[in-house]
Amino acid sequence: MAESRHMQYNETMAKEEKKTNAMRMLDSEGITYTVHAYDVSDGQLDGVTVARKCGQDPEQVFKTLVTQGDDHEHYVFVIPVAEKLDLKACARAVGVKSVEMIPQKTLLPLTGYIHGGCSPVGMKKPFVTVFDETVVLFDTIMVSAGKVGLQMEVNPEDLLRITGGSTAALTRS
Repeated sequence: MAESRHMQYNETMAKEEKKTNAMRMLDSEGITYTVHAYDVSDGQLDGVTVARKCGQDPEQVFKTLVTQGDDHEHYVFVIPVAEKLDLKACARAVGVKSVEMIPQKTLLPLTGYIHGGCSPVGMKKPFVTVFDETVVLFDTIMVSAGKVGLQMEVNPEDLLRITGGSTAALTRS
């Protein structure tokens, strides 16, 4: 009997260990979310493909992009996966002259997340975060859950609240 309890305890621990920082943060705030796992073995990890793998409209699946402004501060922008970031619009949204994408090699030490698994929730430290204005059109959106192969579906109002985020027009037509 003790052995089966031990196994059950280990299984519970294993489930808990699979939670990402982003998921733990949502849990701690009592925010409801749904995790969607997708296959990464084919190497097709672009946002539109991920949206399709999760059975979602690409307009409702958002990617998280990290930039640095001319003021040397870092800014996080969250836009639909099929869209391109308008750096001038982003700079206006955060009140600086310019922003540029950070080098990929600095993403992990800065945020705690790797390319393809960067979530706007649960970064190493809080950054000014701006979501594309289209986020308010949906009851739920999907963002990375903090690991390649996992997305989380969340109410955008909850995401705005937990990140201290705002909204603005951020993409190029």
